[in-house]
Amino acid sequence: MVLESLTNPISLEKRPVQMLGLGALYASIGILLALWVFKTESSLIMVFLAAMAAIPLMYNTIKLEEEKTLEGMEETWLLKEHAKALWAFIYLFIGMTVAFALWYTVLSPETISVLFKAQASTIKTINPGATGFATSGFPAFTRIFLNNVRVLIFCILFSFLYGSGAIFILAWNGSVIGAAIGNFIRNNLAEAATKIGMAKAAHYFQVISLGLFKYAIHGIPEILAYFIAGLAGGIISIAAIRHDFGTQKFEHILLDSADLLLLSLIVLFAAAILEVWITPLIF
Repeated sequence: MVLESLTNPISLEKRPVQMLGLGALYASIGILLALWVFKTESSLIMVFLAAMAAIPLMYNTIKLEEEKTLEGMEETWLLKEHAKALWAFIYLFIGMTVAFALWYTVLSPETISVLFKAQASTIKTINPGATGFATSGFPAFTRIFLNNVRVLIFCILFSFLYGSGAIFILAWNGSVIGAAIGNFIRNNLAEAATKIGMAKAAHYFQVISLGLFKYAIHGIPEILAYFIAGLAGGIISIAAIRHDFGTQKFEHILLDSADLLLLSLIVLFAAAILEVWITPLIF
């Protein structure tokens, strides 16, 4: 496959930043093909195509991480090794999200209404309470954290059942966040154009940066937690495929996966705190 041959797990762990471009490429190709072939259902098809392009790379990366687990490293060192893959996945997600946001910003309103139809419906469902911007306090924190734990469980199950299946959930979240960022940018650009015209171009770059930063504060740690959980589920899945049940190696894999799951819950807890109490203070 052409897209699969662009990089490999070893290369991406050495230079994870290259995944920014790949994530943007996967999302853009998914958008263009979805609009061309499946326009009426493009809001879901583009997510599927973007995720499908990333599946071989993600599966091979998880397979590499499972092999590291079998080498008998200490847990602290093993977590540092896993961090290389996690950074690559984060850059992949950021690249997808930025691409979705930019396409949302530049495409016509008629195209956006079709392309991001499902995403817009999701945003209306979770706003205002689920974003943490309109509500605050412990009830909002509990609701957001429990909802994020539910998504975390889906990531684990998808990774366990499909190897790298969590990438679909993460690509979907990227499209939703990208639509929210794109909508924020479009609204603020329209308001700025009305008030100050096109003279102060710097303000437009400020709006774009503000839109990205607004969701990155809590969004990046949240997605990191999902990737950690997906990695844990994927490692167990590959071990199951290799029939390592009942062996000492499998026990080591379970211990490593348990550490990853605990870490994902801690990161998710911190992300919920940022979303409810920190982001509203800034914006």
